[in-house]
Amino acid sequence: MSLHRTELGQTGSRVVFCHGLFGQGRNWTQIAKALSADHRVLLLDMPNHGRSPWTETFDYLDLADIVADAIGDEPVTLVGHSMGGKIAMCLALRHPELVERLVVVDVAPVAYASGREFVGYIETMRGMDVASIERREQAEEALREAVPNPVVRSFLLQNLRRTEDGWRWQVNLDLLGEHMASLTGWPGEALGPATYDGPVLWVGGAGSDYISDEHAGEMDRRFPRNRRVLVKGAGHWVHSEQPEVFLEVLRRFLA
Repeated sequence: MSLHRTELGQTGSRVVFCHGLFGQGRNWTQIAKALSADHRVLLLDMPNHGRSPWTETFDYLDLADIVADAIGDEPVTLVGHSMGGKIAMCLALRHPELVERLVVVDVAPVAYASGREFVGYIETMRGMDVASIERREQAEEALREAVPNPVVRSFLLQNLRRTEDGWRWQVNLDLLGEHMASLTGWPGEALGPATYDGPVLWVGGAGSDYISDEHAGEMDRRFPRNRRVLVKGAGHWVHSEQPEVFLEVLRRFLA
């Protein structure tokens, strides 16, 4: 599977970014441009997202192997947010020779109790009559009641793409909706006793509930060299809500 990729920068070490659910590689553009003077940056669209191909099942180990193939043989700093963070952690545990450093953004190596919020987004997006849409503003209005937060609404609408045959969703809504338990889960049993001994930066939003002290034990077991940083004034989308702070933390880790 050939993932859609955007590359920036000509010199320095490689930094690869994995986005979260409903995202695309371009979500990291602001951070990537800032790093590109000193690093070779690769932004990937994860499978079932953006311009990358779709899969028939959702399995974090398979997704990690697909991303590993996209990286190639040269070790990288791997950065992953949310779903992309779980993919990145699995990749580091399965292919540690490819990961020089790991950055995990606002997610833990655990199964989360519920994905109701995401299920609601998927149901709303699937229920839209995109065939009748003529302008993007109509799509935004159709989402307004179910997704009142304008930031989240704008984020979801990035997945709506105009083609010669009209508008369509780029994200594989059917597959993600059917495999929400796997998406919010964690393949701990399949990973066995695997650990990653390289340096790990574990970044969370101070206002997010995706990372808690309860998760630290499993994080320490899988990634014994992790350092945890909480960013004030940020929720789940740390790199979007506090980009300058996130960039500074990342730069210090890369130095």
